[in-house]
Amino acid sequence: MRSPTQPELTPDDVIAKVRAAFGPDLTVAGCAELSGGGFAAVWRVRLSDGREVVLKVGPSPEVPLLTYEQGMIACEAAYFRLVAGQVPDVPTPRVLHHGDGWLFTTLLPGVPLSADRDGDHDAVRAQLGAAVARVHTVTGDHFGYPGPRPQAATWHTAFTAMVEAMLADAAAWQVALPAPADVIRRVVADSPELAEVERPALVHFDLWDGNVLAADGRLTGLVDGERYLYGDPLVDFVSPLLLRRVEDEPAHPFVRGYAAATGAPVVFDAAARRRLALYRLYLYLLMTVEVPSRGITDRWRQTGLARLLTEEVELLGR
Repeated sequence: MRSPTQPELTPDDVIAKVRAAFGPDLTVAGCAELSGGGFAAVWRVRLSDGREVVLKVGPSPEVPLLTYEQGMIACEAAYFRLVAGQVPDVPTPRVLHHGDGWLFTTLLPGVPLSADRDGDHDAVRAQLGAAVARVHTVTGDHFGYPGPRPQAATWHTAFTAMVEAMLADAAAWQVALPAPADVIRRVVADSPELAEVERPALVHFDLWDGNVLAADGRLTGLVDGERYLYGDPLVDFVSPLLLRRVEDEPAHPFVRGYAAATGAPVVFDAAARRRLALYRLYLYLLMTVEVPSRGITDRWRQTGLARLLTEEVELLGR
């Protein structure tokens, strides 16, 4: 089912965007919409000069969004430029043109890991861990999201604001949460471990298999960087093992690759475990709250996800 946030484009719309981005000398030799996204419309475009590019178009201004989704196309362009400028060895698309709510990027080789769920991706996941470790060397000047969205001078304050914005969105969209909002607020407030994070590292936040490209056992790309923020590097240990607990799998290839790149073991002590639980809580909360705005009808979002969110809240409340 198509998300209400995804505009429906036609080939003529794509042609108009190509003309606006590259001028009249380039034309469209072929184009097709890509599947797998849930926020923006994404098209693969072959230009008359032989280049294969990607067009991404966000929702129209009148489409209601969650707080953290404001300006996400601009955020994606910013993320790709940050990585290209500061850790260019990490494979991300290069921005070719950034318009108002849309952008063109290079097309990376490979296919998402989610397209081959039965394959052996250990080598790619280790390379992913190493690539993410390099991205984490980039430091921001604040904690939280970029732009006019939740951010602060400390990680505890920024993360608290991020959760509060999500709870406000839940109320606005009349989303029934499996745990009371005040209980969620309390477990976040009672987490002094967040104060241990003193450097705002650049984190991707959305490294599930659909956003990791590979070809022939080699990592070829990290895509969909629009949810990026500055915070605890441990944030990026949640989505690569989506719906699992990385602290229970210390030998996972992602962890091994990360440790190899940093030259130090990844330590899952009590403080780290609590922070990981908080980040899973936030991700599960986001996935719950976005159900109506994305028009999601998957029954698991109301049952399995509620169970996972409740488990994290109960773990944090002990």
